[in-house]
Parts: sequence; structure tokens; C-alpha cells
Amino acid sequence: MRRSPSLKLLLIYGLSGPIVALNIWLLSVLFRYFQNPITILSVAAILAFLLNYPVKFFERARITRTQAVVIVLLVTLTLLGILAVTLVPMLIDQTIQLLNKIPDWLTASQANLEQFETFAKQRRLPLDLRVVSNQINASIQSLVQQLASGAVGLAGTLLSGLLNFVLVVVLAFYMLLYGDRVWHGLINLLPSNLRIPLTASLQLNFQNFFLSQLLLGVFMIIALTPIFLALKVPFALLFAILIGVSELIPFIGATLGIGLVTILVLLQDWWLAVQVAIAAIILQQIKDNLLAPKLLGNFIGLNPIWIFVSILMGYEIAGLLGTLVAVPIAGTIKGTFDALKSGKQSDFGSIVTITHDSNIE
Repeated sequence: MRRSPSLKLLLIYGLSGPIVALNIWLLSVLFRYFQNPITILSVAAILAFLLNYPVKFFERARITRTQAVVIVLLVTLTLLGILAVTLVPMLIDQTIQLLNKIPDWLTASQANLEQFETFAKQRRLPLDLRVVSNQINASIQSLVQQLASGAVGLAGTLLSGLLNFVLVVVLAFYMLLYGDRVWHGLINLLPSNLRIPLTASLQLNFQNFFLSQLLLGVFMIIALTPIFLALKVPFALLFAILIGVSELIPFIGATLGIGLVTILVLLQDWWLAVQVAIAAIILQQIKDNLLAPKLLGNFIGLNPIWIFVSILMGYEIAGLLGTLVAVPIAGTIKGTFDALKSGKQSDFGSIVTITHDSNIE
């Protein structure tokens, strides 16, 4: 019995939803089971993607790839060591001070809300802020308690983090040296028409995307720090770094970071919080409209709706790591399918050939 084409399409689209949902659930279970090794491998791969740019720069100076990788890793570790000695203690100190200050800020914010509510009642305005303020205070107090309880196991966390850092550096070193061989061995298992577009799309999305996000985050930190200091924002460096690091979460991270910092400052001074929000939003618009198009371009080419869907699914599968890699993975999938549908593999082939030749010692 022959089925009509419309019935076949209906069956395909009807079954695709449950199949996709089942695969997402299986991926989330798999990630939770192998969370630590998958996280280490993913972070090492991202680090290798980022460090591949300076490695190529040294290779152009007729230095072997092994020597270039060693030089780049030594310079990177030196810079990280300087930051660990100078910046990290300041951030830890400011974080401890912030946790100690939050209860006082909550008390002050409660008094300010009561004054504002009294002012509204005198003018017969139907305004009751007690429920909202109680919910905000309860949420912040719960967060402070979680952070304080997590600090009890700080020594074990630092030791585990140091071990994971060493594993990430070692894996990144070997990925920079032998990653191409492993990748070509895996990619050769796929059909020939899929190898070139997948390789080019993966490199284009992951390498360029994470480098761009890192540069945009550094821009926000460098630009916001002097502004916050000029405005006499408490914990200016910590808040600027919080917004800059949140930039690593694609498209929505900076907004979440600005919102969190604004709420924390609002607990102390509402007018200062307004100034902080305005300054951060202006810089965010400069970043999004002037810098991001030049750095990111349109190599992802995803509809904003699909971007948010991919971020939500990434978070559901792998938490914070999933939000970081969801957009480049979605861009890789889209770029590969677009190349297969258009049949234009010649451009991809030139990109892959150039990249492969530059990695040959």
C-alpha cells in the first residue's frame, strides 16, 4: 500500500519531535554521568581553539609547530600566574567583603522601601512593596547562605580545581600538537560530502566565536572598571569583571550580569544603581552595534529565536558549559546543512586546505 507524500511528511514531522526530545534527555543523562571528563575535554578544546591563533602566528616566523605550542603555552601560563598573584586575591577579598555587606544593604533597602511606601500612602497612591521586598530579600539571603556554605569546602574545591586546571593545560597541549591527526581520523569515518563543510563550519563557529566572546568580555571589563571607579561604585572591579565574564554566555549573558550588578547596587543606593545601569547599557549597545558585528560578523547566521532555544537546551543538557557551547554547536549544524543543500564546498575546501597546510611542520 502506497502512502501519499503528505502522509509521509506528516509522519516525519510527527516523529521528529519525540525523537529530538528523547535524544536531548539521553544527552543530559550522559553528561551527568560523565560530567567531569566531558567538562575537562570541552574546556581543553576551547583553550586549544583560542591558542591556535598565536601558534599560527609563530609558525609564520618559520618556527616548528612544537616550538610554537611550547612558547604560547609558557606565555599563557606566565600571564595566568601574574593574574593569579595580583588580581585573584583582590577579587577574593572584594567577594568576602560583598558577602559581609549584603545583610546591611538588605536592612538599608528595607528602610528605603518603607519610606517610599509611606511617601506613596501620603499621596493616596495604592502601592504595597512589602511582598516584593520580602521576596527579593529572601532570594538574596538564600544565595548568600549557599555561597557561605560552599566556602566551607573551599580547600577541597581549590585542590580539585588545580588538578582539573593541570589536566586542561596538558590536554590542550596535546590537542594543539596532535588534534589535527585525531580530527582527520574521526572525520574520515563520515561520508566524503560531509567532511569538508563540517570541518570548516566547526572551525569557523567555535574558534571565531569563542575568540570574539573573549575579546568582547575583556572590552566590557576594561571599559566599565574606570567608569565604576569614577562613579564610586562599591566593589567596582568585582562588578566590572562579573559583567565581563557573563559576556561569555552568548547574547543574554551581559544582560544578566548588568541586571545582577544593578540589583546589588540598588540595595545600597537607588540613584547610583540607575547610573550603573545607564553606563553599562550604553557600553553594551556600543559593543553590540559597533564591535560585535566586526568580530562576530554573520558566520553563525542563526535566527535569534533558535539562538535562545539552543541556549535553553544547552543549559538543560550540560548546565553552564552547555550555555557556552550551545550557540557554536547550533551554528556548526546550520552551516554544515546549508553547505550540503547549496552544494558549495569549494570555498570550504580552500579554508580547510589552508588551515591544514598551516598546521604542517
